[in-house]
Amino acid sequence: MCDDGGRPGQDVAGRSRRGFLRGAALAGAGAAVVGTGAAVAGAPPALAADAAGQRRGGKWGPDPTSLQFTVAVMPDTQFLYWGSQDSVDRTPQEESFRYIIDNSGNPDLNIVFMAHLGDMTQDADPSSFEEVDKAFALLDAHGAAYSVVAGNHDLSGDDTRGDTTYLRTMGPRRFKKSRTFAGADATGYNTAHIFQAAGRSWLLLALDWRTTDQGFAWANEVIRAHAKMPVIITTHDMVWSTYDDNVFPYESGDPENNAGLSEHGQKVWDELVEDNDQVFLTVNGHYWPPGRTTKKNAAGNDVHLHLANYQNRYFGGGGMIRLYHFDLARDTIDVETINPWVLAQDPASRNELAAELSRVSGPVDNFSVPVDFEKRFSGFDPVPVRPARPAARVLVKGTQAYWRFDGQGADGTALAEGHRVPDLSGRGNDLTVVSVPGSAADALTWSADHHPDQPGHASLRFAGGRGPVHGAYLTTGASAPLNRETFRSGYTIEAFVRMPLDWDAGRNGNASFLSRRGRAGAAGKHGKNTDPDEPVAQFAITNNGREPQFNHYPTNNTYPTTNWGHGLVELRWWHLAVVNDGRFTRLYVEGAPVADNPRRLSVGLSSLGLPWLVGGHEYAGAIDVVFHGNVGDIRIVNRPLGAREFLTAK
Repeated sequence: MCDDGGRPGQDVAGRSRRGFLRGAALAGAGAAVVGTGAAVAGAPPALAADAAGQRRGGKWGPDPTSLQFTVAVMPDTQFLYWGSQDSVDRTPQEESFRYIIDNSGNPDLNIVFMAHLGDMTQDADPSSFEEVDKAFALLDAHGAAYSVVAGNHDLSGDDTRGDTTYLRTMGPRRFKKSRTFAGADATGYNTAHIFQAAGRSWLLLALDWRTTDQGFAWANEVIRAHAKMPVIITTHDMVWSTYDDNVFPYESGDPENNAGLSEHGQKVWDELVEDNDQVFLTVNGHYWPPGRTTKKNAAGNDVHLHLANYQNRYFGGGGMIRLYHFDLARDTIDVETINPWVLAQDPASRNELAAELSRVSGPVDNFSVPVDFEKRFSGFDPVPVRPARPAARVLVKGTQAYWRFDGQGADGTALAEGHRVPDLSGRGNDLTVVSVPGSAADALTWSADHHPDQPGHASLRFAGGRGPVHGAYLTTGASAPLNRETFRSGYTIEAFVRMPLDWDAGRNGNASFLSRRGRAGAAGKHGKNTDPDEPVAQFAITNNGREPQFNHYPTNNTYPTTNWGHGLVELRWWHLAVVNDGRFTRLYVEGAPVADNPRRLSVGLSSLGLPWLVGGHEYAGAIDVVFHGNVGDIRIVNRPLGAREFLTAK
């Protein structure tokens, strides 16, 4: 707690509204021994350690491999522990601990760690720490992973202060059986913890509220010793809110930038954060109301600096916790703030103030932080690049055509009219470049860009479109065997595509990256949804939100079957596949089946014996649009493949 109303400054014990009580308590704290204090007279009912054991919920069992996990943060709980005033209530904090334990094994939350932000007590009195000890025994009994830090209300001075009640109660000895405890500095006030989540190790440094040069030296050494781990720093004093608690509901200014470094926080930044690219998040308490900001470190990467504190709310915050939901699949940290103590109560029995405290929903309490984790961590732990695979390794049984674009031209150089791209299946379905008259010389270029799981580490960049039609595409020869193939026993068609930011629905929509020439009408097609002028098969990106579409006329019907995918974002590589098992056709995006896969009998692909086009789309017998974007490896197989056999398979 910051006793001057939540503003940054020095230790103010003995000068402000509750400082005199705190000062008196600290005067005798150093001589006290944990566990010798008498029971707190008149304290509200609270669960003792043995009673807590009777109310155990689930086991501590987070999933260390899931890409979704949660780190729980508990800020200043000091008003629950004011033993020198005979005022202690463990119930709210213990209810939060039960919630954390129970939801460690809940796959929707997957809580992997809990970090307390300091000011565990109001007075540092031995009687207060005796009760804190009992509350945290609940976490210990379940093997929960957690850390603590000392706040200014837990002790005085800096991390060279020597023996204290806090250190004897919550110091390194408490963590000797913890699997996540990674060590402490010589003073015991700065500790390191390593937890497992998303298939990797994460380092959390829990730093004293007044860390000295020796503490920073130790922390830097720990980071260097774990050079590939992302680092979270928790401490009591780091950033303060640049607006005050006279503003309600605490939405003043920009909620994404309403905090600044305190005097001590500036030292933490200078000594530990700025030059350590591994540090990507800091969380502290002490000040209020909550706030956050983002600063660039020396490497030019974002460091997210967050303040969480609810001690000025009803019941001193009631053991409220902030949940940091990491989602590495979505590259996002979703943050929410809840009160398990209130949520555990019967809604009908909650008093009005408790009901207001069950969830805090303002923009400084519930928000999302976008983080491209792979990119953010690449400076110290880059993801190994999957090596290119030779064509021979992906020429599975039944491969009819395999086109890839590596080793044939320098990045950014153009393909000239008539240039030949070989069919690596050996079946003679080579491609030849055709330019639309009047197109730029660089309408089709080699590119080193590629999908991370693509066998060939290259692609073709098509700069095509319509209005007027322009660009260059590729075509099989007039006598290529693939032209006559009808695939009546099934097929698999795979391709890698990427759309640029300047992709436009009007100029570039409904353009095929792979199609089969021949008017549907000329193939005798008619009936529902039939367009007699469209090609007999087309694998395209539609004008409806860049949705992939495979529209084809099977041999058993006079009308088409169409498979639709969801919208694909630009600047991301996508693996697309259509699989026909001789009866039904399914479209896959990144190996996942889409929603619009019709249960319609569709046998083979109709053919007029005409060429296939890569990057070209024909309508009414003429090219009407050329693809805009990158196209990587393309493979066509005359049998259905499972997702584990796709070109992306590990």
